[in-house]
Amino acid sequence: MTQSFDTPLPPPKERRRLRELGSLTQAQLAARLGVSRETVRAWETGRSTPSGRKRESYGKLLASLAAVKPPAEVTVPQAPEPAPVLTVSLNKAASNPEPPTPTPAAAPTPAQAFDALYAFCAPALVRQAYLLTGRRELARESVEQAFQVAWQRWPEVAVDPDPASWVRATAYEYALSPWHRFRPRYRHPEPPPADASDRALLDVLLTLPPPHRRTLLLYDGVGLGLPETAAETEASTPAAASRLLHARSAIAERLPDLAEPEVLHHRLAKTASTERLRAAKPPTVRIESERRARFWTRAAIAITVAIIGATALTLHTAPTRYEPPVPPGETVPGVPPKAAPGTLSTAELTLRAKLRAESANGPEKLLPEPR
Repeated sequence: MTQSFDTPLPPPKERRRLRELGSLTQAQLAARLGVSRETVRAWETGRSTPSGRKRESYGKLLASLAAVKPPAEVTVPQAPEPAPVLTVSLNKAASNPEPPTPTPAAAPTPAQAFDALYAFCAPALVRQAYLLTGRRELARESVEQAFQVAWQRWPEVAVDPDPASWVRATAYEYALSPWHRFRPRYRHPEPPPADASDRALLDVLLTLPPPHRRTLLLYDGVGLGLPETAAETEASTPAAASRLLHARSAIAERLPDLAEPEVLHHRLAKTASTERLRAAKPPTVRIESERRARFWTRAAIAITVAIIGATALTLHTAPTRYEPPVPPGETVPGVPPKAAPGTLSTAELTLRAKLRAESANGPEKLLPEPR
């Protein structure tokens, strides 16, 4: 595979300016080039650079936009002059009009920025997660989980060059986790799509290894370039290319109609769009994220308090000095063991009865007198 880098491209900011001068949105420009809107956004932010035929098409389109309306001919509209019919008190101000001071737009709050990112990415991410897993409920759960993590780490996500890619990578990781197979709710398969062609494509996708499936979806479904796909899947570019070729060959072997990448791209989009996959509302996701954060914080505090209490109890009940253990007894050699009394004989029993029957007061004892 050879790539051409002969077509020069303007800087990223100039690319965006030329697109806006041509009154084109990112979606319209992506439709003309046959890529996704996120790819165009990455090109305009400088996060990635097109290559090959996409680079040539993109360069020709920017050149045509620059030729229609060169940057030198762009004029900034002046403020309208004041009307001649004015009151007497404003005549002095009207003789020397000053341009109006532009009011800076208010910066959005973190909640507003999060809601905008969720509204922009969540519907497409749910469809992509459905193609990865083949489960509708798991697809919605993966996207909600990814955005909950994003809201908990919003200071980091807000300054990321591409927050959409950050959330997409988190959603893909959760959706492809092997631990879902042990959950009771995901042990049984869900009803397949109604269309036979969609069922066939989904069956082939689910037979692919998860890394191959993810690489195919990012490159042929989302429209990322090969370097961006390799970076998001945490693989080298040759490894990502190998996974892509193996996935395409597996699909072409069972579905020959989808051997062309363009046809495969449209079929992936069609299969994901036929399912009614609705994501939750942004406030619901934010509230659930905050609830989980509070729960785990309280759980961590409770475990810490339990450890501190157990440590204090151990220190309180532990002995303060050393007490040597009592050694086991030893047998002294040469000393016969003490014999235990046996049963009394008949004569002894008779004598004991006689002694018990007699009076306790007997004769006085005789003491010898010393001489």
